[in-house]
Amino acid sequence: MNYEISASDKAALGKVAVLMGGTSAERPVSLNSGSAVLKALLEIGVDAFGIDVGENAAEQLSQAEFDRAFIALHGRGGEDGTMQGLLELLNKPYTGSGVMASALGMDKWRTKLVWDACNVATPKAFVLEKNSDWNSIMQALGGLAMVKPAREGSSIGMRKVHSSEGLADSYAFASQHDDLVIAEQYVEGKEFTVAILGDKALPAIQLITTHDFYDFDAKYKANDTQYLLPSGLPDYAEAELQKMSLKAFKLVDCTGWGRVDAMQDEDGNFWLLEVNTSPGMTDHSLVPMAAKAGGLSFPALVVNILQQTL
Repeated sequence: MNYEISASDKAALGKVAVLMGGTSAERPVSLNSGSAVLKALLEIGVDAFGIDVGENAAEQLSQAEFDRAFIALHGRGGEDGTMQGLLELLNKPYTGSGVMASALGMDKWRTKLVWDACNVATPKAFVLEKNSDWNSIMQALGGLAMVKPAREGSSIGMRKVHSSEGLADSYAFASQHDDLVIAEQYVEGKEFTVAILGDKALPAIQLITTHDFYDFDAKYKANDTQYLLPSGLPDYAEAELQKMSLKAFKLVDCTGWGRVDAMQDEDGNFWLLEVNTSPGMTDHSLVPMAAKAGGLSFPALVVNILQQTL
C-alpha cells in the first residue's frame, strides 16, 4: 500500500467512528464493508475505531467519543435516514447523504415517483396489495416483471416473474421483507451501475451474471459474475449514462457518494432502477472497483469520502 495522508489531514479528520453491522437483513454485508473501511483507515494512521451498531444505537453513539462517523451500514436503520437523524441530533458530521435523501433513496417506489416527475427514464411500476388485479398488472407491465420489497437492498426478496400466478406468489414472498412491495416492468438488456463521488460520476461498470438476474447470490456468492470495466459502451453512451445517473442522484438530493443502478434495453435506451446512498465498501464492491478505474486506491477512496464531511 503506497497511499499516505499528511499529519494535518489526519488531525483535521480527528477520531473517526466506523458504523457497521446494524439490525437490517444486510447486516453481514455491512460488517464486511465496515471492517474493510476500518482496516484501510488504521493502515494509513487515521485515528479510527468500529462500532457494531445494535438495537441500542442511540445509547451506543451518545456514549462513544468521536469527531465524525463513516457510515458503512446498509439497509433500514442505517441507510434510511434514521442513523443520519441520530447523528444530526448528536451534532456529529457523517459520510454520505442527509436525512431526507437517505430516506427517499431507501424507498424505491418514491424514488421512482421523483424521477418520473422529472422526466428521468425509469421502468413503469405498480404498488402491489393483497387484492391487486394480478392479470391486469402483468398485462400493463408487458408480461414480464420484477417484484421488489421497496425498502430492502442487496436484491433481498426480489423475484423475476412471467405470469399473474407468479406475481401473486412473489408478492407474498416479498411482503415478508417489507409491507411496501412493487412490481416493475422488466427491462431485457444489459445491466450497469454508476458510482458517484462528490459531483462526479465514475466509470460505469457492466454486470454480467449467469443467474436469472443480478440477485443476492450473484452479488456475494457466485464466482462467475463478470464486471466489465471499461463497461463495453461506446464513449458517447457511457457519457449519457453518467450524466443521467448524476442528474438522478441529485434529484433525490443525494450528496457525498453513492451508486445508481441502470438497465440498457435492446434499443440502446437507459432506464434507471434505484439509487444506493450507502453502497458496499469491501475491496470487491462496485464503488471501490469504479474508483480504482478512476485512479483512486481503496484507502484514497475512503479518505475522499471522509474528507467530504469536513
